[in-house]
Amino acid sequence: MTDNPNHLATPSGKPRARSFGIVFDGTPGPCNAITDVPGVAVGYATLISGDGALVVGQGPVRTGVTAILPRPRADLATPVFAGIFSQNGNGELTGSHIVEETGAFNFPITITNTHSCGVSRDGTLRWMQSVLPAAIDSAWGLPVAAETYDGFLNDINGHHLTFEHVAHALDGATSGPIEEGSVGGGTGMITFAFKAGSGTASRVVEWQGHAYTVGAFVQSNFGKRHNFTIRGLRAGLELVEPAIREGAPRAEKGSIIAVIATDAPFLPHQMKRLARRVPLGVSMTGGFGYHSSGDIFLAFSTANPAAALAPSGSIASAEFIPDTDIDPFFDAVIQVAEEAILNALVANDDMSGRDGNFVPALPKAWLKEKFG
Repeated sequence: MTDNPNHLATPSGKPRARSFGIVFDGTPGPCNAITDVPGVAVGYATLISGDGALVVGQGPVRTGVTAILPRPRADLATPVFAGIFSQNGNGELTGSHIVEETGAFNFPITITNTHSCGVSRDGTLRWMQSVLPAAIDSAWGLPVAAETYDGFLNDINGHHLTFEHVAHALDGATSGPIEEGSVGGGTGMITFAFKAGSGTASRVVEWQGHAYTVGAFVQSNFGKRHNFTIRGLRAGLELVEPAIREGAPRAEKGSIIAVIATDAPFLPHQMKRLARRVPLGVSMTGGFGYHSSGDIFLAFSTANPAAALAPSGSIASAEFIPDTDIDPFFDAVIQVAEEAILNALVANDDMSGRDGNFVPALPKAWLKEKFG
């Protein structure tokens, strides 16, 4: 087992998957988080209030927003090379068309609940106008905003997320160790009928004397209990209990958003190739891309900033690792996607929400028995 405390617990002391003796492939970075990629920062706004019967507009509220800054604040107008992949398109990720067209995006990424995706997108533009007005004074902005559905626990039609909450998440974005579980956009999310939400992981990839980092952040809200798998163990077949309790009927509305970041130099077509490998990590946990699941994945590289800013009339130059050497980075993407999902599940507690709906946490005693 690792002796790095950041690998075992979140800053608030929530356990991470490795704390139970679960063994993963690859070498994690110092925080085992997407923030191990230099320049990347994550911030949250978490909204939890009220109990009992649903009153639309009043609560109960179990939601929030996550902000991911792909570059330091002063450099957010500088594009990052990027690629997207939709395994199952029952979901939303704004800015996807320009990513497909140009292989790049700029500005922060936000992730929230399905009915607040527009607020988080527009809130990002308002925030950029405040902190970097030159970036959009005479130009358009097409920020990336994504969503998953939290309506089983949250008053999703109450539209409780505001521009101020988005600004709070963006202003609070930090590098280093970050929280996981029921925080930010992941506050009301469920995976394999257990409480889940926000999770992260990283890997260090050695290539030609350089140590590059691949990190993942997931908003995990997918899967059927009987498919749940931990490192090859068909856990869902054993864990019939504890079960979800429905005060109001639960429809199948699961999704997963994953953001992959790296400082390795890759071109846009290679970033799309990395994004296409995320579903392999999801499937290792038992996620199979069912009909109602929006399984949408974004990958970006912080390398080559000068190429992204090349002026008109000049030849732009970019470094990149050859496609023939990309396999270790595929390994890393699969590994971080799998571990980030499990971290989102482990760093969690039971949660009750609207109409008395109840979602149990993944049992810690069971994890100790199986892996400890």
